[in-house]
Amino acid sequence: MNKTYAVPHDIYGINKWGRDLIVVDDAGEIALKNPMNPSAPAVSLPDILEDLDDRGIQVPIVLRVSSYLEHEIRHMNECFQQAIERVGFQGKYRGVFPIKVNQQAQVVDRIVEFGRPYDYGLEAGSKPELVIALAHRLAKDALIVCNGIKDEEFIRLAILSRKLGFNTVIVLESPKEVETVIEVASELDVDPMLGVRVKLTNQISGKWEKSSGDRSAFGLNTDQLVSMVDKLRDAGLLHCLKLQHSHLGSQVPDVNDVRRAVNEACRFYTELTGEGVPLTHLDLGGGLGVDYTGEKRATESSINYTMREYCTNVVETVKYAMDEAGVDHPTLVTESGRAVVATSSMLIFNVLEATHYDAPTAPKAQENDHHLISDLLAITEYISGERLQECWNDANFYRNELRALFHRGSIDLRQMARAERIYLHLMARIKQHAGFDDIAISDDQLTQLADIYHCNFSLFQSLPDVWAIDQLHPIVPLQMLHTPPDRHAVLTDITCDSDGKVDRFILADGVKRSLPVHTLPENKPYYLGVFFVGAYQETLGDLHNLFGDTNVVTIDLRDDGGFDLLHEQEGDTISEVMSYVEFDPQDCVAEFRKMVDEAISTRRIKSKDRKVLMDAYRESINGYTYYE
Repeated sequence: MNKTYAVPHDIYGINKWGRDLIVVDDAGEIALKNPMNPSAPAVSLPDILEDLDDRGIQVPIVLRVSSYLEHEIRHMNECFQQAIERVGFQGKYRGVFPIKVNQQAQVVDRIVEFGRPYDYGLEAGSKPELVIALAHRLAKDALIVCNGIKDEEFIRLAILSRKLGFNTVIVLESPKEVETVIEVASELDVDPMLGVRVKLTNQISGKWEKSSGDRSAFGLNTDQLVSMVDKLRDAGLLHCLKLQHSHLGSQVPDVNDVRRAVNEACRFYTELTGEGVPLTHLDLGGGLGVDYTGEKRATESSINYTMREYCTNVVETVKYAMDEAGVDHPTLVTESGRAVVATSSMLIFNVLEATHYDAPTAPKAQENDHHLISDLLAITEYISGERLQECWNDANFYRNELRALFHRGSIDLRQMARAERIYLHLMARIKQHAGFDDIAISDDQLTQLADIYHCNFSLFQSLPDVWAIDQLHPIVPLQMLHTPPDRHAVLTDITCDSDGKVDRFILADGVKRSLPVHTLPENKPYYLGVFFVGAYQETLGDLHNLFGDTNVVTIDLRDDGGFDLLHEQEGDTISEVMSYVEFDPQDCVAEFRKMVDEAISTRRIKSKDRKVLMDAYRESINGYTYYE
C-alpha cells in the first residue's frame, strides 16, 4: 500500500450514511448508538454477536434493533407535529404503516406499541394483512387503510370491523369495487368508511417511477372518479366518502417531486369537496425515502431532503392549497413504510473463505522459458505508480497471447501454470501501488483483480432487492476498522448460483465495484454487516437452494451500553424448508431408512453402520440450513 490513513473506516462512508446510529468505537468495531439516549455508550456489534453465540444463536443473523424502530416512529410523528405548528396548519397527522413492507409479527407488534401515543395505524393491502391489522388493539383514533384489490369477503370484514370501533377505511381502487361496496353495505345495513384512490399525472423520478403517474396500476382516473361520486350519491353513501388517497410513489429521491405531487393531490381534493364530497382525510401514500448512500442527492439510493424538510413541504403545500381554495384543512395521512423500518434491521454474516486473484511471489526465470513468459516476468522491473496502466496493458497482452499458445498446444501445462502465477504476482504488485485513494487504474479494472470472499448467507433469501433490482445497502466489516484494509473483494453467498454475488458497494467517494476488506484473520471470525435491510427484505426472500430464513434476534439498547434480548426466532431447519416445497420430512427419513436396510441386506454396508447413517441423516434434517 502506498497510502496511510488517519481514520481508515472513513473510506466506508459510515459518517455519511450512519446517521449517528452506526458508529465506529475506540476498538475499531462497528457499534450501535441508542437514539433514544444519545449520551449512552455505543454497544459493540461484535460483542453482541459474541454474546449471542454464547447463547447458541449463530450467524447468519437478522438483528432487529427495537430502539431504532421506536426512534423512527417518534421522529416522523414529531416532525409532522412540528411542521403543523410551524406553518399554522389546522389539521392533524395520522400516519399508517404498510404491513407489506415488513409483515413479521415482532415488527408489526412493536410498531403498534410505539405508535399508540401518536394514533398511528396500519395499512392493509390484502385480506391476510387486514386480518393481522384487526388482531391489534390500535389507538382510538388510529386508522386501518385498506388498499389493493378487494373481493366481497375483504369488503365485508372491513365494514363489519366498524362495529368494534375500528376506523377501517375501504379505499376504492376500481369501478367494480364501488359496486361491491354498495351491495355489501346495503346487505349489512352498516355505513362503511370510504376512501378513493385518485391517479395523479405527476410521475416521480427514481427506481420506482412506474409506481406513480397515470399509468400506475391502481386508482381511478378523472372520468372514473366523477362516475364514482355519482354512484355513491345515488346509493345514498356519498356521506361515507371521507378520505382521498393519492400515492406519491416509493423512495422518492427529489423533494420537488413531492411538492408537485402533493399540490396535484390537493387540486383533486378541493374539486371533490366542491362536488359535495365530505372529505376529511388526505392520504398521500408512500414516498418518504431512505438515504442508503449518505450522498444527500436525488439518486436511486439517496434522497436530497431530510425528514423535517419532507414533513414541512407536505404540510406547507397542503395548507397553501386549501387556503387558496377556501377548504378546511384535512387530516393528513401518509403510508411511510421504508423510512420507518429500514434502519431497524441488519444482516450479519461471517466470511467462510477467500479466493485470491494474486500471488505473493513469482517463479524465477528459466532457460527454456518461452520469450512471452520472459516478457511477462520483465514487467516486474518497471512497475511504478506512473506506469500502472502500461503494466496492466502489457500483463494482459502477454497473458492472453500465452493462453492462445496453450490452446494451440505450443506451450505445455507447466509453462502455462508458471505464466499464470507470474501474472497473478503482477496483479498483486499493481494492487499494492493502486491502493485505495487516487487509483491509477479504473474501478472496473480493479474489480477484475478483486478477491472473492465466500460468505455465509443467501442473497436470494435475505437480500432479494440487491439481486433483483440492484438495490444498494451499506456493507461494512464489523471489526479491524482502525487498520487499513489491504485487499479488495466482491462477495458471494453459499448458493450454487453465479447470481448470488454482491459487486456494488457504498464507499465514502461513491459507489464502487469492490469492497475494501482485510486479510482474513486466522482462528477468529471475520464479520460483515449489511445495514438498513428492514424494508421488504425479510418478506420478499425465496428458497433458492432451500436456504431458509436466518436466525432473527430483536434487541433493545440499554442506557448503560448493554443490550436486552427481547425475542429470538430460530432460523428454518432443513425439515421445515422441505415441507415448504411439499416434501414430508418423515417420509424422507423412512425412505432413507429403507435404502440403508437394503444396503445391509446386500452387504454393501455393515449392520453397525446403520445407526451412524441414520443419526447423520436425522441430524442434518433437523439442522440449520446455513453453514454451521
